[in-house]
Amino acid sequence: MATQLVPLPEVERLSASVLRILAGNPGKFTLQGTNTYLIGRGKNRILIDTGEGKPIWATKLQSLLSQEKATVHQALITHWHPDHVGGIPDLLKICPQVTIYKNDPGDGEKDIEDGQIFKVEGATLRALHSPGHTMDHMAFVLEEEDALFTGDNVLGHGTAVFEDLKLYLSSLHRMHNRVSGRGYPGHGAVLESVNSRIAFYIKHREQREEEVIRVLRYGKLHVKEGEESPERKGSWTPLELVKTIYEGVPENLHLPASHGVLQVLMKLEDEGRTVHDSSSGTWSLSGRSAL
Repeated sequence: MATQLVPLPEVERLSASVLRILAGNPGKFTLQGTNTYLIGRGKNRILIDTGEGKPIWATKLQSLLSQEKATVHQALITHWHPDHVGGIPDLLKICPQVTIYKNDPGDGEKDIEDGQIFKVEGATLRALHSPGHTMDHMAFVLEEEDALFTGDNVLGHGTAVFEDLKLYLSSLHRMHNRVSGRGYPGHGAVLESVNSRIAFYIKHREQREEEVIRVLRYGKLHVKEGEESPERKGSWTPLELVKTIYEGVPENLHLPASHGVLQVLMKLEDEGRTVHDSSSGTWSLSGRSAL
């Protein structure tokens, strides 16, 4: 996966009001590293996310602020994951007067409400509560660019993981067509058409749900038209489903994929379309499922 990634500069100006600073933590799930964004044009700037606390990030941020003759006035945290909040202590050392905002705030932080406005010279950000990846997840509309900071709900490469599929899909639909311009993701390169990527995400999730139902019903992913004799009926564990649905995907990715499949199964259960046997950890179709 890493070989498919477009190299990104450690610091890059993306528009007149948006600078991206990589957090210095590239990896399988963080892609080129967590994106943090310095926003605005004047002395007081807004920072979105803080990385995970790597010294290189603090060094780059301090250098950039010096070059820009600026300070971080407000920091907006998209969600609680360590690779987005770990740099807060370093930020407080660099910019002691900063106010940190986060949905479901911790000590010393202020809450972010849906629709809340954050404004500095050259940038107006409107908060958009978008749970799913995490329950506290926030996206932000940059009104001057008609652009969207997507957090980890939508990435610049591949697809995202989520804690609650039903909420996640609802958030994707809420984010879709909210702006007409770019997407600035929590990981990966800029999305020139964020709506196209969100539409792809929604379709991908719908296709994955259809695949789960198909395997539960027929025992395999590819079924010939009119085929009535399934190779296997009965109950499946999420990992067994992954091995059939994700054929050809490296085995070290099967366990992470099984978490997503489990979320599909739980959503279908909530809709009365699957049944869970807690004693065996297996799932099967109820009588209400149809492709």
